[in-house]
Amino acid sequence: MLRGPGAIAVAMAVMNVTTYGFTIIAARVLGPKSYGALASLLATLLVIGVLQLSFQATAARRISADPEHVAQIEKTVLGVTYRASFALGVVLLVLTPLVNRVLKLDSLTTAALVAVAAVPLTIMGGQAGVLQGERRWWPLAVMYVASGLPRLVIGTALILWHADETSAMLGVTLGAIPPVVLGWWALRRDRVPGVTSEKHGLRLVMKEVLHNSQALLAFFALSNADVIVARNVLPEHDAGLYAGGLILTKAVLFLPQFVIVVAFPSMATADERRGALTRSLAVVAGLGVCATLGALLVKNLALVFVGGDEYREIASTLWVFAILGTALSMLQLLVYSVLARQGRRPVYLVWAAFVTVVGVGYFLGSLDALITLVVVTDVVLLALLLALSLYSLPRDAQADEPAA
Repeated sequence: MLRGPGAIAVAMAVMNVTTYGFTIIAARVLGPKSYGALASLLATLLVIGVLQLSFQATAARRISADPEHVAQIEKTVLGVTYRASFALGVVLLVLTPLVNRVLKLDSLTTAALVAVAAVPLTIMGGQAGVLQGERRWWPLAVMYVASGLPRLVIGTALILWHADETSAMLGVTLGAIPPVVLGWWALRRDRVPGVTSEKHGLRLVMKEVLHNSQALLAFFALSNADVIVARNVLPEHDAGLYAGGLILTKAVLFLPQFVIVVAFPSMATADERRGALTRSLAVVAGLGVCATLGALLVKNLALVFVGGDEYREIASTLWVFAILGTALSMLQLLVYSVLARQGRRPVYLVWAAFVTVVGVGYFLGSLDALITLVVVTDVVLLALLLALSLYSLPRDAQADEPAA
């Protein structure tokens, strides 16, 4: 099991548990006010991380669909990844004052850590994509473990030393370095050039990266917009409570990540993608139902996992946050299905949902109203994307061409 895709499940479980563990510790040590600031920083980093995931999806899809050109794809993707990661870091560093103002941090140093953390996170994307496309599960699994465990160890040590959002963000930044070192080690060998193709040249790879980036940006903007809206429309205490509830949402969202990693190469192959998508949706939905029932039936236990008694005011609402996490997890799987077949039009629906959350959310003044808006919007989007996918997949089985 540990030599095959099962290694990814175990590794991502470790990554999620350690990442989640750091989040719980941060929520308890920092309290609602400082944790609310950290949550907005992490949400921003997740949105910026779409470039990382775009490089990973591009490399994995191209290698899975055309393994004869793996050497050319690896060289092109990694070359672009290194250059883009440092360029992104410079741009974000220039935008530090804007980040500081939008997130209401009152600390340029804290805001600048977002730019520093973005560099290793982006590099990891290209490295992981090559390993995923080649289905080299063991080294990829080691990278995933290394992306969670150092954050827990380093981040916890720093916030225990100095309990504020700057120390916590520094821990996140330092924890992003080990997986990049391990990724370099796994890919250090020299490849035989082999056959080359124009379709894997720099221009077309960058075009796909940009398309994947805007699709993933749409999803992560949607899944993280509410915490930023909350910090701007809710009282500081309520915004911290909302961020605490989102700990459970993110746990449910990230719990089945291994399903996407393992299924994506199959979803990039025309004759496998329908079965891979339907089975994956069933697994993700089943995990979400279990999490929702747990949050509904054992509220006090669920409360422990979002920060403890300081967040008791949202105990009766935690099951709603679990539903939100389930919807987002299934939405993410459908977005990756669109990327695997290089679809276009479904992405517009995700952007429309994002505009709805932001546009309507800024007129709301209560935590309950905001979570209701977000859940309803995401569930409607899920139904639309599912219907569109079920309509498109039979056509893809007949012709391996970009789908709608």
